[in-house]
Amino acid sequence: MNKFFKVVAAGAIALGMTACSGTSKDAGQTADSSDKAKEILIGISPDYPPYESKNTAGQIEGFDVDMTDWIFKYLNEHGHNYTYDFVELSFDTIISSLQAGQIDLGISGFTYDEKREGIFSDSYYDSAQVIIVRNDSSVASSADLNGKTVGAQQGATAEQAASSIEGAKVKSVPDVKTLMETLKSDGLDAVVLDQAVANNYAANGDFKVLDEKLLDEKNIIYTTKNNQELLDQVNEAIKAFTASEDYKTLTDKWFGAAE
Repeated sequence: MNKFFKVVAAGAIALGMTACSGTSKDAGQTADSSDKAKEILIGISPDYPPYESKNTAGQIEGFDVDMTDWIFKYLNEHGHNYTYDFVELSFDTIISSLQAGQIDLGISGFTYDEKREGIFSDSYYDSAQVIIVRNDSSVASSADLNGKTVGAQQGATAEQAASSIEGAKVKSVPDVKTLMETLKSDGLDAVVLDQAVANNYAANGDFKVLDEKLLDEKNIIYTTKNNQELLDQVNEAIKAFTASEDYKTLTDKWFGAAE
């Protein structure tokens, strides 16, 4: 599924957000063309490959991007009338933007966390929080990180997982790319990441992922109770998506290195 994005003005939403357009207004739609399509704003932090990242052309790509395209095409083919825009945010501000009503959904490698205020979709992929270290590191398990510095993405469940490591000094940073650059330059002893993301980084040979899982998780779409009707529709689409041949095609495409 090829996706094309263009930068558009954020308009009424908070300063500092960048919106990138998703499906075209008539893509896959069967609803009455005289009805105005409802625009859905989706918070995304494109620093989390293979879920979402920017390619060399500056376009956002990844599993979540292709999944979102599939979901909204499905909804439009089943009597709804939506367009959507991705709004680029740091991961930790997606939650506050949802709660402030500035965006409608958060689709950015989220995992279920009962401590978060809001509502959650059905799961669309199994996940886990794991430890990644430099390829030459002597760290073999979480027990070796007592007294050492461990990085985690700010606002993510990785923070909680890292905090569970006995004696570890947790350093939280909003951007995963910054975390991994700091790990590579020996500024951190380890980083806690989603397993698929960790395996994606390890594929280049600079890092290795430890066998230990700190936390088993499931990926979800995040929103607030004001968007319950939309979430119910999204859940119907997720059920269809995970049962489709496209689901295997996209999981193989984006998570192949994580298997």
